[in-house]
Amino acid sequence: MAAERTLYAKEDRRNIGESVDIPFLILVLLLLIVGLTMLYSASFAQSEYDTGYQISTKYLQKQAVCAVIGLIAMGAFSRVPAQVWQRSAWLLYIVSIVLLLSVLVIGQEVNGAKRWINLAGIQFQPSEVAKFTMIVLFARLTIRFGADAKKFRFGVLGFGCALMGILVPLALEKHLSAIMLMGMVAVVMMYVAGTSPKWLLAGAGAAALFVIIYISFMGYAGDRVTAWLHPEADPGDTRYQILQSLYAIGSGGLFGLGFGKSRQKYLYLPFQYNDYIFAIICEELGLVGALLIIALFALTILRGYWIALRAADRFSTVLAAGLTTLIAVQTILNLCVVTNLLPSTGIALPFFSYGGTALAVNLGEMGIILSISRQRSQVKKQEVIL
Repeated sequence: MAAERTLYAKEDRRNIGESVDIPFLILVLLLLIVGLTMLYSASFAQSEYDTGYQISTKYLQKQAVCAVIGLIAMGAFSRVPAQVWQRSAWLLYIVSIVLLLSVLVIGQEVNGAKRWINLAGIQFQPSEVAKFTMIVLFARLTIRFGADAKKFRFGVLGFGCALMGILVPLALEKHLSAIMLMGMVAVVMMYVAGTSPKWLLAGAGAAALFVIIYISFMGYAGDRVTAWLHPEADPGDTRYQILQSLYAIGSGGLFGLGFGKSRQKYLYLPFQYNDYIFAIICEELGLVGALLIIALFALTILRGYWIALRAADRFSTVLAAGLTTLIAVQTILNLCVVTNLLPSTGIALPFFSYGGTALAVNLGEMGIILSISRQRSQVKKQEVIL
């Protein structure tokens, strides 16, 4: 029996780090491939218009470059132990806050919003980096607080102060969508850490009050809510985008008009290759195609949580769960906005919407989950056998 235990222990040590979770890797690559394909279909009309009908792949080319960068990051991060991120959590957090604050000084305005920074000719959104660093810091705080997370001092004030360090600069940027997204992810991670549900419910009430006050003072946000409730009231103004999105979804029917045959992408639907790309998917691939893509997202998210549950240590579990939740919340919010179940928020569809920073960061985050999957259950299995 002792020899058998020794044999199992040696096998466990030999297997650690040998391979990533193949099903998760395949799902991520499928999302990327399908996303780039649909981005081309949704953007080629706008690309031709913007380039004087010279280039139909303007947006695809830029997205493909970022996809390559993201794949390199995914491959590199898949070999970085989770403990490296644990040790770097506070440094990354401070850097993120500095980047967010720098937007207020040297940021560039795009489509009426000042949320981008241009460094050495490379334009990126610091908020995308901030989402990641918040998740890493929350995972580290989960380990730091331990069972004390049930107490108000740690589970609420501790996490809350860390969160506000990022949300305050975002509020100064008037970046409501990022605030809402990060708040939802933070609630899930706090629950996983052990924060009492009663405090989370109280926080949700306070957040709802904040949103109401924010909308009351920010005219553009209030207009979005009005457009959401009554899109037909003024189809030529703020409601136009919502109506065009619904037209695209409705015209797709069961099987769609066919790949590349969307009519709404011909400058009828604004941001058809960005926030509203799912409407073009519905128009071209129909209900069946849309459901298949939703199923692909669902499988990826479920597999991410599967990896989190089988991670080798507590930090890795919380980190993988947080990164998976980020993709899940973004996907759900985007689909709800496109179908007019929620007001327009400006949240993109992961792996599909145009946006180089978001795509590269998303792929890098998937690399971290793959790294965590390398040692899934190996330590736990060894402990059980021995």
